[in-house]
Amino acid sequence: MTERNEPARPSASSAAWESRPDTQITLRSPAELADALPFLMGFHPNDSIVMLALHGERGRFGGRLRLGIPANREEWPDVSKQLAETLIAVGGKHHIRPDGVVLFLCQDPAQGEDGQEIMERLRPLAQALRLACGGLDVPVYEALCISDGRFWSYCCPDARCCPPEGAPLVLPGTSVMAAAAAYAGIQVRGSLRDMEARFAPLAGARAGEQEVALDAAAADLVPRILGGIDCETVRQETLDLLGLVVERFRQAPALARRTEADDRDDALLTCDESAAIILGLQDRTTRDFAAEWMEGPKAPAVLRVWRALARRCVSSYSEYAAAPLTLAGWVAWSLGDHPEARVALSLALARDPDYLFAQLLHRACNDGMDPELLRRCLRRERAGRAVHAAALAEADRATAADRTREASENAKAAPRTGRRRRAASATVTASAGAPDAPDAKSRPWASPLSAVPGDAGSGASGGVRRPTGPAGAKSPAGKARTRRRAGQRGAPERQ
Repeated sequence: MTERNEPARPSASSAAWESRPDTQITLRSPAELADALPFLMGFHPNDSIVMLALHGERGRFGGRLRLGIPANREEWPDVSKQLAETLIAVGGKHHIRPDGVVLFLCQDPAQGEDGQEIMERLRPLAQALRLACGGLDVPVYEALCISDGRFWSYCCPDARCCPPEGAPLVLPGTSVMAAAAAYAGIQVRGSLRDMEARFAPLAGARAGEQEVALDAAAADLVPRILGGIDCETVRQETLDLLGLVVERFRQAPALARRTEADDRDDALLTCDESAAIILGLQDRTTRDFAAEWMEGPKAPAVLRVWRALARRCVSSYSEYAAAPLTLAGWVAWSLGDHPEARVALSLALARDPDYLFAQLLHRACNDGMDPELLRRCLRRERAGRAVHAAALAEADRATAADRTREASENAKAAPRTGRRRRAASATVTASAGAPDAPDAKSRPWASPLSAVPGDAGSGASGGVRRPTGPAGAKSPAGKARTRRRAGQRGAPERQ
C-alpha cells in the first residue's frame, strides 16, 4: 500500500506530552516551519506524510503523525480520511482536540525528476488531506512540500516568501530552531532512510550463509518448540545464549559512526548463534522474558543486539524479524529514544501486520503512554519468577537434607540391627537343635545324655555321639552300642 512496504497504520505521537516548558520557541513563517520539522520528528522524514496538531490561539504544537506516502494514487482519498481521523482521535484520548493542523509532504525526487515536479505530483494528495481535515472541522493552516533541499507552500499565495520555484531550506545548524534544539539536547538522527537502514537485512554472501544457518536451526528447533515436550529446554538454551551475546556486545565499546558500529556488531555474531536466537524468539514466552532486559547498564548493548538480529532475518525469514524489531522498539522507547522506537515498531508491523506485541507497543508509544507502566509489569513478572524459583530451590534443599539425615540415621542403626539379628539367629539355632535330632525312642542306640546340647566334635561326656560306621566289636560305634545295651540290661539291678 505504501512505499518501502510500510504498515498501513500511521505513526502518531504527541509533542505536547513530551515537550519541555523551558524549550518553547515561536515559529512565524513557512521557512521556519520547514526548518523545524526534523527537530520535531527527531529525523528527516523521507517519503512521508507528516501532520502536526495545533492547539489554542497561539498554535501550540500537539500530536504529530507520520505515514509513508502511498504509491497508489487511488488510495490517497481513503488514506487522507484515515490520517485526519487518527490525528484527532489521538488528541481526543487526552481531551485536547486539535484546533488546526500543519501538513508536510516530504519526498525526494526520482531519477530524472526535480523538486517542483514532485510538488505538482503531490498536490492532489495535499488537497485530499485538507478536505479530510476540513470535513472534521479542523482547518489546515499550512501545507508544505519539501523536496530536493527546497520547500513549496500549497496555501501561501505570496510569491515573496513562497515563490513558484520553491525556496531553499535553511542551512543545517544555522537557525534559531537548531540552536534551541541543541540547548534542549534534541538530536536529529539523519534521515528516516538512514534509520531504517540500521535494521535492513544483510545482502550478498553473508545473507546466503545466514540463510543456510537459519534453515539448519529451523529443522532442529521448530519441531522441539511446536512439540511442547522440549520447549522449556529450548527456551533456556535461547536465553543462555542471548545472555552470552549481550555480554559480548557490552564488552565491545560503542563506535561513533553508525555504519562502522553496525559492521562491528555484525562481526560479533556468528550465523549459528543468530539463527538459534532468532528461532528461539519465535516462542512468545522466550520473547517476553527477553523483553525484561529494557533498562540498566546493559540496555544499550541489548538494543544493539536486537538491531543485529533484525539484520540477520534474510530472504524467506524476513517475517521472523518482527520479534527482534519489536524488542528493539521497546528498548529504544524504554531508554527515551522515541524516534527509533517508532521506526523499529513500524518496521515490525511492516514485516508482520498481525504481530500483537508490536501493535500494542506501537499504539502505547503513539498515545504518549509512559513506558514505566510496562516496565513495572515486567519487573513484577521477573520478581515473581525469582520468588518461585527460590521457593523451589529451598524445597529441593529441604528434600535433599531430609534424605541425607535419613541415610545417616540408617547408617548408624545398621550395626545395632546386625547384632540383634545375629543374636536372634543364634538363639533360634540353639532352640531348634533338639527337634532336629531324633529322640531316644526312635534311636535305640542313642544315650539318654544325647538330649543335652553340646559340641559333637569335642568328645565331652555330654555331647551327642553319632555312629560313623557299621556296628562292630572293634569300631567305636560298636563299642558304644555294647555299653548302651549293658546299661539297659543292668538297669533293674540299679533299681
